[in-house]
Amino acid sequence: MIDYTPITETAVLVGLITSGQNEATLNETLDELEFLFETAGGTAVKRFIQKLDKPDPRTFVGSGKLNEINSYIKASGVGTVVFDDELSPSQLRNIERELECKVIDRTALILDIFASRARTATARTQVELAQLQYTLPRLSRMWTHLEKQRGGIGMRGPGEKEIETDRRIIRDKISLLKEKLKDIDKQKITQRSGREKLVRVALIGYTNVGKSTLMNLLSKSEVFAENKLFATLDTTVRKVVIDNLPFLLTDTVGFIRKLPHNLVDSFKSTLDEVREADLLLHVVDISHPGFEHQIEVVHETLSEIGAADKPLMMIFNKVDAYNFTEPEPDNLTTPAKIIPTLEELQNTWIAKLNHHAQFISATKKLHYDEFKAALYQTIRELHLKRYPHNKLLY
Repeated sequence: MIDYTPITETAVLVGLITSGQNEATLNETLDELEFLFETAGGTAVKRFIQKLDKPDPRTFVGSGKLNEINSYIKASGVGTVVFDDELSPSQLRNIERELECKVIDRTALILDIFASRARTATARTQVELAQLQYTLPRLSRMWTHLEKQRGGIGMRGPGEKEIETDRRIIRDKISLLKEKLKDIDKQKITQRSGREKLVRVALIGYTNVGKSTLMNLLSKSEVFAENKLFATLDTTVRKVVIDNLPFLLTDTVGFIRKLPHNLVDSFKSTLDEVREADLLLHVVDISHPGFEHQIEVVHETLSEIGAADKPLMMIFNKVDAYNFTEPEPDNLTTPAKIIPTLEELQNTWIAKLNHHAQFISATKKLHYDEFKAALYQTIRELHLKRYPHNKLLY
């Protein structure tokens, strides 16, 4: 009987400790890279870490470490090597030639996930543009097999012509997609201008922090939510009413460290929802060990897209999984995990990061009523300030 069970793709992960990235930070990014690869459907079986002042211009990790990786993948049968940073076209070509296996970098992996998650025509167009912009300077890697044809007269010339033809096709396709996205941007602007005079609130945050879950809770809708990176790409807008106060709530694509710039450019229409919002709800996974760095990444991205000055409320989610520990009375060395009270959370240093900070568990509805009351008050103040002649609240 034939076994039709799909074979899970395995890979090794490769990262660098440099002057700008210490070992602790690298381990965090490699954890994230492993989660990305799992999200794409694969399994990471080993990590290789190299320490260099800066990436090797030819092989990223240096010839010695590359030989070590090569020995391992040949012995173990692993077919994919994933690098934690974006590789230059020449680095990619050199590494593939040495390892003779599939080599991808973080950017290519993220683009692959985005491509599999895009559902609407807008999202598919945005992702396709980013993929083509990434592919264009790397086209020659597809033709490296020609270099192995010793004495293959006439092979190199046609190959080069083929590459130039492909480049021209891709450039034309990029131009068409950019024009298509301009039309989409115009439609989005028209849609936004046609909305009722309501306060616009945008959910933002690192990927996989619970934005879609909170969206479902507030709007009583069924936005797709899953414990995977980039579970949703498409912008979702819902009208939400708290007591007598209606407002528009938007769920946006999650941010991530080392987010490809091509994606930021391509998702302009999505990020415009953030830029034009009256209030940003920055959702943070407080249970994640690197949540402070995730907050920094979000703030940096907001600065990049010109939205750093927006009114912002920080929502620390997943408090039920937060590692809030204290020594057991009879054993001062063994911490006991407890779920902190709202008062305890409000007295932590975390609350001082934002004077509107809220602490909730969206899945368990912990402290949800307190969060809704604070959100109501903030939106009411914004509404009265933005639409003073609107009698909705009087």
